[in-house]
Amino acid sequence: MEDQGERPTSTGTVLVTGATGYIGGRLVPRLLDKGYTVHCLVRSARKLQTRPWINHPQLEVFEGPLEDSEAVSASLKNCDSAFYLVHSMVSAGESFRNKDVELGTQFAKTAKDQGIGRIVYLGGLGETGPDLSEHL
Repeated sequence: MEDQGERPTSTGTVLVTGATGYIGGRLVPRLLDKGYTVHCLVRSARKLQTRPWINHPQLEVFEGPLEDSEAVSASLKNCDSAFYLVHSMVSAGESFRNKDVELGTQFAKTAKDQGIGRIVYLGGLGETGPDLSEHL
């Protein structure tokens, strides 16, 4: 019988984009607690410095924008799956939708090229109303 208090030593490697955000910042420590090795791709590593899990031995932080295919590719190396928890920060309108589509498509292509088996995608969350961006 397995000891219920025992944690697995490794259950795979996952990439989390959006780790500085509300959802990503809560997901990363849960994945680490479950025994995953976690890669985080962030625009600014400085934004993670106050997180209590920043020095976890199974965490690796990669810095770079999603537009940088080399940074994305490096962060996906050796990963089994990825969480795409980001959305374009362009304020509104057609450019907002286009940027989100462009970044998501590029990420999916790079992930496929790296052999990633699963991507969990959560785009921008918005309010209800007539002035929402088309993609929301």
